[in-house]
Amino acid sequence: MKMRFKNWLKTLAAESRRDEGFSLIELMVVIVIIGLLTTVVVVNVLPSQDRAMVEKARADIRLLEQAVEMYRMDTLKYPSLEDGVEALMKAPKGAAMRSEGYIKTLPKDPWGNAYQYLVPGEHGAFDIYSFGADGRLGGEGLSADIGNWES
Repeated sequence: MKMRFKNWLKTLAAESRRDEGFSLIELMVVIVIIGLLTTVVVVNVLPSQDRAMVEKARADIRLLEQAVEMYRMDTLKYPSLEDGVEALMKAPKGAAMRSEGYIKTLPKDPWGNAYQYLVPGEHGAFDIYSFGADGRLGGEGLSADIGNWES
């Protein structure tokens, strides 16, 4: 009886070792499913990232536009073209009530380029804009210029 039980245990252990793990087909099915899920996520997330970058540029431009207007209210003139938006980081000489600048740091656009400043502007008293994803004037889609003249 004891011998039969030992043989039965050995047989059971051998069978359980054979059943461990996954077959190649099971692994391939899992890899295909993961690939399909990754494709769906990438297709849906990448356009959102592009839209987020454009919206960040618009928000930065609004912030800089407000700072330029506050500068004008304090000094009765816009920062000169030579001073650019860098003038917003320190207190202007003509403003007795202000001890520090209008912005702490000058942001870069989401593509790593400096924002452009033009006074007098082509679209208004002054223009603040980003060249977009391509870093060049003009363009369409993500490469289109983003400026304070847009609503």
